[in-house]
Amino acid sequence: MKITAIETYICHAYRTNWVFVRVMTNIDGLYGIGEATLEHNELTVAQQCRELERIFVGKDPRNIERLWHEAYRDVYWRGGSVLMSALSGVEMALWDITAKDLGVPVYRLMGGKVRDSVPCYANGWFAPAKTPEQFAEKAAFAIQQGFKALKWDPFGAAYLSMNRVEFDGALAVVAAVREATRGKADIIIEGHGRFDIPTAVRIGHALEKFEPLWFEEPLPPENLEGLAEVKRRVNVPIAAGERLYNRWNFRSLFELRAADFVQPDVSHAGGLAETKKIAAMAEAYHLPVCPHNPIGPVANAATLQLAACVPNFYLLETMNTDVPWRSEITTEAVQFVNGEMIIPDKPGLGIDLNLTEIAKHPFDPRPLRHYKGTLTEIRPADAQSYFIN
Repeated sequence: MKITAIETYICHAYRTNWVFVRVMTNIDGLYGIGEATLEHNELTVAQQCRELERIFVGKDPRNIERLWHEAYRDVYWRGGSVLMSALSGVEMALWDITAKDLGVPVYRLMGGKVRDSVPCYANGWFAPAKTPEQFAEKAAFAIQQGFKALKWDPFGAAYLSMNRVEFDGALAVVAAVREATRGKADIIIEGHGRFDIPTAVRIGHALEKFEPLWFEEPLPPENLEGLAEVKRRVNVPIAAGERLYNRWNFRSLFELRAADFVQPDVSHAGGLAETKKIAAMAEAYHLPVCPHNPIGPVANAATLQLAACVPNFYLLETMNTDVPWRSEITTEAVQFVNGEMIIPDKPGLGIDLNLTEIAKHPFDPRPLRHYKGTLTEIRPADAQSYFIN
């Protein structure tokens, strides 16, 4: 069996564009799919996927470990979001090919199941709330859907520091959501790498009374030493890792004792095997893994395969609604029961692309919203659930 081509398909998804990958083989009808979505850099990562053809074409797609290492070695400019996201999408597709060729789900090739379903927390549940009351109302609805925890960023357009009005406004939203969720679900506070050290510490102290499950990415991702300092100075758990791109980046996070919850993204951290290695490293430090998973259906399918076979997998990030065409562009059929997603048993990743439907939603560039005060405008008015509840 040989790889013959790497194809990419970009699909507009309102807040970003999904980047899907197909790795083709010389076996009729046998190909694999992956997702290399790199928010706001979609054209660049799609080109990097195609650049990898020079390394992958003509090779046996089942030699996944060898191909990954050759690609990582031969690109020379190692690491970084573009290369690692492209390599992630292609690597997912290699696992999809290998597992489909054997007629088994990917998790069977990675150690087998340790669980049949995985508890989920919701992201995106708050759209388009602006006031504390609106956030509380949205929270109540998300709990009715069955989610175990709710995550959001209450910090508006803040960057590095906050004035008193911004600070009090953010805490008012946290208080309203905490009241709506008390005794029913946990809350998770997202920082999006916004703050300097004194501001992160100040917020961490203020969050203590609300007992968040964690405070996520309080500092920009480049400063793991600073993150470790924040963790030492606050009494709320810290989560990080979505913008670390391989096991070597995570080694520093672990050695510095900089996080309580570890958040690799299967679409950015090097793919399925690399994320599983990161999870094994975390297990040696007795740290739970809660992968970053806010993008498209193929990434979600791949993350579910990891959830099946990673012992220290704790919570799955899940968008509670999405664009209405999500159900049309793939064969995704996610079951959501009592706040948990069921691990599928179909061969490969258990999902395929509908190229005709993807073509109906061409690339549409969208800006980052985090520092513009429009963060809650994350979903269109006609957004809907994409899972079977």
